[in-house]
Amino acid sequence: MAKTKTTFYCQNCGAQHSKWQGQCSSCKQWNTLVEEVIQKKDTKDWKTEQSPVKRTPKPTLVNEIKYEQEARLNTNNNELNRVLGGGIVPGSLTLLGGEPGIGKSTLLLQISLNLNYRTLYVSGEESQQQIKMRAERINPNPANCYILTETKTQNIFRQVEKLEPEIIIIDSIQTLHSDFIESSPGSISQIRECTSELIKFAKETHVPVLLIGHITKEGSIAGPKVLEHMVDTVLQFEGDRNHVYRILRAHKNRFGSTHELGIYEMQGEGLREVTNPSEILISKNDEDLSGTAIASTLEGMRPLMIEIQALVSTAVYGTPQRSTTGYNAKRLNMILAVLEKRAGFRLGAKDVFLNITGGISVDDPAIDLAVVAAILSSNEDIAIARDICFAAEVGLAGEIRPVPKAEQRILEAEKLGFATIIISKQSKITKGNFSINVQKVSRIEEVVEYLFG
Repeated sequence: MAKTKTTFYCQNCGAQHSKWQGQCSSCKQWNTLVEEVIQKKDTKDWKTEQSPVKRTPKPTLVNEIKYEQEARLNTNNNELNRVLGGGIVPGSLTLLGGEPGIGKSTLLLQISLNLNYRTLYVSGEESQQQIKMRAERINPNPANCYILTETKTQNIFRQVEKLEPEIIIIDSIQTLHSDFIESSPGSISQIRECTSELIKFAKETHVPVLLIGHITKEGSIAGPKVLEHMVDTVLQFEGDRNHVYRILRAHKNRFGSTHELGIYEMQGEGLREVTNPSEILISKNDEDLSGTAIASTLEGMRPLMIEIQALVSTAVYGTPQRSTTGYNAKRLNMILAVLEKRAGFRLGAKDVFLNITGGISVDDPAIDLAVVAAILSSNEDIAIARDICFAAEVGLAGEIRPVPKAEQRILEAEKLGFATIIISKQSKITKGNFSINVQKVSRIEEVVEYLFG
């Protein structure tokens, strides 16, 4: 009988070590090495029988490689199609991660119920009756969706050979286990082995596989970091469970851009696509309130209008408070220093609170000018007109700097009925005729003069 072989894996980066040590030599993290059994069987393949011997591949010139544009599979979900780059690529492996209860299983079950392709939904976390209850709520009349509750990869592949699905969804990769590895499900070696088998299956059969992945308390996908390197696409489902809106981002995409964004609204019947996010991110309050400004930002190729709220008040305690929600706190401190040094506003002894409505986080520097306007509006207690929006970056010298794709931002503001958009004088605009008033400024003082006289 063969001797059981063990090795030590780093739970953070997945590096393999022959013996235990306190610090991983690859990622330099402490106390992350775990011993796992890696004794394997003699034969290893995703198929039930031994694969035929294949010809050894040979090097080929790039110009001699034959390539045909393969049509992507339409998911019947415009938001997911946009994030993926146009649809699901045949033979690809997509990993979807997110917080517990955020809606990962709901999203993929909803997609599988609405697909026009034969779909196999494999669940290792719920029974068929539980999935049926959710499916009745989302889509009571699915046509091509098959449900399988199984965690052993060899049994899954046997059913795949019989059913021959066109798309496979796994919920979740942490629940799968393979006979070729003698460790428990969810361990680093099991996750790596099961993913390898799924990759081999997908590449050989051109059947796309979508995986759901758990995340750690730090927010990264559970398992070895190599898991994200192995798959073709990594999607992150974000949002606050206290809010109804969810954001789908691509952290890695071999077949498209990683800058696109999908927005959903969680409802009782599942996730609803939000086609015009600007309407949900801007409040419908008709009353003019101080400390509120509208910014034009870009997520990938999609322009969004977001509402920024600021509250400036006299500090009750000795040290002024600086608090932000959805915005970089260090950048807020920089803007406050610019206003103090360059524009002469005495904010050093005042509390400043900043919030981006809708529960989203924005990194676009184009919202800097709107942040400045909201802070000054609250400080002066003068409301900014609701038909004015901003799209410019603020520099350390107090200058107003241009931002990319200014025309797209202007057109979005024009479409939503804004009367004025304030941008930098250095912004490059080829089109000259806009129905919206394009106000160009170069210094913070000009913005203050325009808004507050």
